[in-house]
Amino acid sequence: MEVNGRQTGAIGEGLAVLLGVMKTDTAREAIQLADKVVRLRVFQQDGRMKLSALDIGGGILVIPQFTVCGRPDGNRLSFDPAAPPEIARQLYELFVERCRTHPVQVATGAFQEIMSVILENTGPVTAILTAGMDPGL
Repeated sequence: MEVNGRQTGAIGEGLAVLLGVMKTDTAREAIQLADKVVRLRVFQQDGRMKLSALDIGGGILVIPQFTVCGRPDGNRLSFDPAAPPEIARQLYELFVERCRTHPVQVATGAFQEIMSVILENTGPVTAILTAGMDPGL
């Protein structure tokens, strides 16, 4: 991941998290979601998804991405459900801080910056996770 031509974060095997913060999200949910992400069993063992980033010694790349909060409004996206930047930044930083309490490598993007993100997705898993709330899909 690069911001202004400078690498800000990279991981090897692990999870890329596009983190969007909604107006209704709370600190408690940010913590719950971070714990859920690091323990999410999506890596294969014996042909089944049995292992988490913790189990494989993997990394977590946390990318702040308010656009995942967008909802269709005619032919445009409405970002009204997204939290205001000052709240979103606090919950993003709390999420990252909580991930770092676990023995996994954590790398980050840059909040409110234009980022160049290169992902290599190996495997069948792309998921929308919430900390117990309806993602509104």
